[in-house]
Amino acid sequence: MKFINRKTGALLMALFLAGCANAQEQKSNIVEVNQKQIPILNNKEYNEVLQLVLEGNDKMKVLSAFKLEIKDGNHKMIEKVQIFKISGTKKEKKKELFGEIEAEKNKFTIDGNMKLKSGKNFFSISVQTEEKIKLTDGFSLDCSQVIFGKKKVNLSHDTKIKPLRFGFGMRQHGDDNVHTYRIPGLATTNKGTLIGVYDIRRNGGVDLQEDIDVGMHRSTDGGQSWEPMKVIMDMGEWGGLPQKENGIGDPSVLVDRSNNTIWVAAVWAHGHPGKRNWWASRPGLEPIKTSQFVLVKSEDDGLSWSEPINITKQVKTKEWYLMLQGPGKGITMKDGTLVFPAQFKDKNDMPHSTIISSKDHGKTWTCGTGAKSNTTEAQVIELNDGSLMLNMRDNRNGKDKSETNGRSVAITKDFGKTWTEHATSRGALQEPTCMASLIKENFLVNGEMKSLVLFSNPNSKKRRDHMTIKVSMDDGENWSNQYQLLLDEKGGRGYSCMSKIDDETIGILYEGSQADLVFQIVKIKDVFSDEK
Repeated sequence: MKFINRKTGALLMALFLAGCANAQEQKSNIVEVNQKQIPILNNKEYNEVLQLVLEGNDKMKVLSAFKLEIKDGNHKMIEKVQIFKISGTKKEKKKELFGEIEAEKNKFTIDGNMKLKSGKNFFSISVQTEEKIKLTDGFSLDCSQVIFGKKKVNLSHDTKIKPLRFGFGMRQHGDDNVHTYRIPGLATTNKGTLIGVYDIRRNGGVDLQEDIDVGMHRSTDGGQSWEPMKVIMDMGEWGGLPQKENGIGDPSVLVDRSNNTIWVAAVWAHGHPGKRNWWASRPGLEPIKTSQFVLVKSEDDGLSWSEPINITKQVKTKEWYLMLQGPGKGITMKDGTLVFPAQFKDKNDMPHSTIISSKDHGKTWTCGTGAKSNTTEAQVIELNDGSLMLNMRDNRNGKDKSETNGRSVAITKDFGKTWTEHATSRGALQEPTCMASLIKENFLVNGEMKSLVLFSNPNSKKRRDHMTIKVSMDDGENWSNQYQLLLDEKGGRGYSCMSKIDDETIGILYEGSQADLVFQIVKIKDVFSDEK
């Protein structure tokens, strides 16, 4: 046994305790650095990029500076960086400004003087972008050091700080004195113009029946900028009833590739004030009894729009309780047939997904049979063999969180007269019971044109969060976890719609966490990138 003399032992013990104290002090003051994968909107003042939790104690009461660095981008993208102390509840958060700076270089310090309370203190680092930022760009912001008085504390992260993507808040709560915007549809015309459609919910966020119109935004530069909102469907005070008893919404958009006519379908509810249209619509064909299937069209690339065209009597069976489109978008098949996804509630009040189709460029329409009971909002694509794939919201997923949770998928070879369940049905594409987007287009992948099927929805079984784009390279037969891209991990209402912009790019319009309707541009190569 070896002995240590009293003086040496005391010194070693003091050094050991000091080391423990320093380690504990270093650790306890930086609890966590957290980054959420969310879109940074170029028309929004507050975009949170980092969350920090600092723990105050007797030796570190006064916070004096943060050292920051812009990575994977350039300071010229950023107009202002702000740091706030966050307090209050989730419903009523309070922001107290610590400091701010105009970003003039990639590395900078934000100074301040703020006392910390004992225990956890929450901070948010926010950016405001330059007004004309390219939506295809992005950046990451790292906090490398926090300074308490003269003491510098270096930060280390358990996870890598990842680049964040830019987006455009197409419609935000309160824009144009409108309460809520919902239900996105997106299509690209033959001329390359992007057409975005959506609900204008003037008085509140509820579904029909209410004062709801269909709005449109138009972009001629690939989604980089958008013209002001235009109302393209408004039933006014039809039948002597007020606006709130003549709502129209849940739009779906389709471009006829043969002549560039743009069609928008929506459901019009007449009467039954204060009731939800999903339950109030009854059997019949007239507006006073049942909801109406209505179209408008544009023959000048979205500059002007027709008066409403009511096709209810063409597509609805009298005994059905309800007939409406599947919100989002429709397609033009290779043979020129126009196809909208649709849904109906049969004579027993049971919902079914289906399609409607037109072989004469929208003059007349035919409705298919139900693809599956207890399914609703669907999207449709044409497969390589000319058959149609219908990807459906399945109400069973409200309770089913097991391995059988997933979108229902069915195939028809006769325009909806008969249906066959697809191998990927109920299991391949999980959902929290929500609308989703499905498109099929040719894209340039690693220098070669390939036919891709793209799917977007909240990638969760329980909540409408983690808005994600997924890719199938074999006509929807398989969906690899390797080929997907997370856009917004926070919660939103979760509806989305995609459209091809060019051979390398898609646009997506969705109900996100940062605005009622968020538009983002995504390079196809990013969905295949290993750097997620």
